[in-house]
Amino acid sequence: MRDLSIKKLYYSISEVSKITDIEQYVLRYWETEFEELSPQKNRAGNRIYTNKDIRLILYIKELLREKKYTIEGAKKIIEDYEQEKKPVSEVKEKRTHNESNTFIEVEKNSSTLKEDLEEIKNFLNLLLTKL
Repeated sequence: MRDLSIKKLYYSISEVSKITDIEQYVLRYWETEFEELSPQKNRAGNRIYTNKDIRLILYIKELLREKKYTIEGAKKIIEDYEQEKKPVSEVKEKRTHNESNTFIEVEKNSSTLKEDLEEIKNFLNLLLTKL
């Protein structure tokens, strides 16, 4: 029986192709179209994809194939999302009024390390069901 508890940090293009059910040539094409998708290359010059890259690929796939966006439309959605992202440590100030008193309520960004780890765990479990 195969031990699925060991997670990889990097995946080859053939592994990503199997995980995402997207042809390798399509993955290479998407790299030219979506600047956010830029896997690193190892010493041999082969692409190495991270879990973040795979999540982005699955999102692009959803936008293009399920929601029927054009490449330009999907690019715009992803660019807008990337511009709105803020670091986990950044806080925003929200001014509210309570009767005669004015006070400032500080909200932390909803993305915490624990939530991020939970999201990664759920994503990896999803990937394991596809294998």
